[in-house]
Amino acid sequence: MASAAPSRSFLQVAATEEAVAPPLRVVQIEGLVILKIIKHCTEFSNALVTGQLLGLDVGSVLEVTNCFPFPIREEDEEIEAEGANYQLEMMRCLREVNVDNNTVGWYQSTILGSYQTVELIETFMNYQENIKRCVCIIYDPSKSNQGALALKALKLSDSFMELYRNNEFNGEKLREKNLTWVDIFEEIPIKVSNSALVSAFMTELEADSPVTQSDYDRLKLSTNPFPERNMEFLIECMDDLSMEQQKFQFYYRNLSRQQAQQQTWLQKRRAENMARKAAGEEPLPEEDPSNPIFKPLPEPSRLDSYLITNQVSNYCNQINSVAGQSFSRLYLMKALHEN
Repeated sequence: MASAAPSRSFLQVAATEEAVAPPLRVVQIEGLVILKIIKHCTEFSNALVTGQLLGLDVGSVLEVTNCFPFPIREEDEEIEAEGANYQLEMMRCLREVNVDNNTVGWYQSTILGSYQTVELIETFMNYQENIKRCVCIIYDPSKSNQGALALKALKLSDSFMELYRNNEFNGEKLREKNLTWVDIFEEIPIKVSNSALVSAFMTELEADSPVTQSDYDRLKLSTNPFPERNMEFLIECMDDLSMEQQKFQFYYRNLSRQQAQQQTWLQKRRAENMARKAAGEEPLPEEDPSNPIFKPLPEPSRLDSYLITNQVSNYCNQINSVAGQSFSRLYLMKALHEN
């Protein structure tokens, strides 16, 4: 008769479930939280603002149920310390009134999608030290003014975080991990959730009769400022990318020069060893670690070039989207004039 399987304690079961936690699939945000984020970012649209996200981590869903803004940062240690105390005090007050106070990430505003920076990655890594799973909600007020809600949830990929912790952004490690510039961030789908009372209230606010007046504001052809600023940012990114490429060209030029010097030195040493053997003397080693030409040259990090390439792709997609909408309006207006 087979023996019964040994029973496991609650802690063992919890540890097993934590070890096989499902990957993050959806970020579920309350409608009120989205309105708070939009209000905060729009009021300070000329500056970049941030805030704390609060909620719960339930299985493959990250629920964002509340948020609060951060004070505008300044380059002063005392003011930064006050900002940290402000965050702790806010979370303590929320806990006292029985509101979700578990940190699940942060939100921040951006200008035309200019968010892929080293500072964002460092913030992610700081959060990851204390929170297993966190997200960053990016809101772009300038893009939202074009008629689409520019809201996205981002997280760092696991393979990228491993390389970043070890500071291994050379060509060999990137090829080994098969990591490209599109694998730095992962965009998580956002699901907006409202309570039954809020949904009922929104239904009451809807107009009974449909709108009969024609809305010609959507046919405005003056979209020049948006693609113009995108083009300006794109040109700046291309200049930065060119500078990064020059760094790699300089590195490979020095590497080829060093290899040529090493070959010349080895040929001389081998000829000298042949002469020493003929004279019955001990041959000298063919490598001399003290020689500067044998010291490995540090390879430049590819992190900056990856981030700049991501930004270039983002600007190109935005220009393509605006241009496509403008062409559609032009063809529609042409058809209206002909009729």
